[in-house]
Amino acid sequence: MNASAAAPATGPETGVGPEARRRRIRRFYKAYGLTIGSDVALPELQPAVPTAPDIVIAVGPVDFARPATKGGTAFRFEPTRQYLSWQAVGTFLISDASRVDVDPAPGVDDALLAFPLLGPVLALALHQRGLLVLHASAIAVGGQSVIFMGDKGAGKSTTAGAMIRAGHLLLTDDVVALDLSDPSRPMILPGFPQLKLARDAADAIRIGQAEVRPQVHPQIDKAQHRLHDGFAREAVPAARIYVLEQRGGRAATTPLPGAGALPAIIKFSYVTRFGRQALVADFASTHLSQCAQLAARIGVRRLEVPAGLERIGEAVALIENDLTAGTQAR
Repeated sequence: MNASAAAPATGPETGVGPEARRRRIRRFYKAYGLTIGSDVALPELQPAVPTAPDIVIAVGPVDFARPATKGGTAFRFEPTRQYLSWQAVGTFLISDASRVDVDPAPGVDDALLAFPLLGPVLALALHQRGLLVLHASAIAVGGQSVIFMGDKGAGKSTTAGAMIRAGHLLLTDDVVALDLSDPSRPMILPGFPQLKLARDAADAIRIGQAEVRPQVHPQIDKAQHRLHDGFAREAVPAARIYVLEQRGGRAATTPLPGAGALPAIIKFSYVTRFGRQALVADFASTHLSQCAQLAARIGVRRLEVPAGLERIGEAVALIENDLTAGTQAR
């Protein structure tokens, strides 16, 4: 597998040469319970008071050969260093899970650098910090939370948006980080208040109190919706995982058998997008153990979402009822 979809084929024509690098100002943000000090502007994240950062993002040269072909990608994974390079965007080096060096491609600005930075790059850094990271969306519902996994186009962000419209809170979109340090209580860490939605989904759901950010590239088909409200700022225990499937009938949910739950979590864990090469040293056994722990502790269910955005409310009602029933059963 690869993560080539994380970056478009070309970038905006705003340079970031040596002079621009010297002029950079370090800004401080909060995400996933961490303080991030970044030389790249990341307005998607919540501002934080300047302090010793958990992760530093610095702009500078990275000694790694950039792909020669247009739209090409190249990755290399070592126990303490991971290199990710997109020919049209730039090269990124994650070191010791606490530093990310960014070497932008000519003509690429911060708005485009943010796409891989806040997607696969940050996901791998969180993975290196011992968290289980899923390619999914998560919503806080009362004092518990739900995770939406699924193939591309299954409706993860759309369903999350419909849950927000119904009064629930976004925990994170695209990158879900779980703290499994307490095996009996898996916690979803809050990411940042932004949801990516296709235009038809955004028109159908119409989330209030959200700012639609400018499109940074024509090949990026989803708009970024920054929430002014509707965001959970504290970690919330995970209660349910739903694997979404688009179906033509009514909304329905069925439990995945034990033999199906673990493969589903492994399939949608973020690191598996890069294949076996990303699980170096003892990370393979740790990753499998984490996935098995989550599968054993949290119910995994298949959620059939009705075709047609006008019926997304049926899935929301089903999720709410399913969580209520699960709470009463406990």
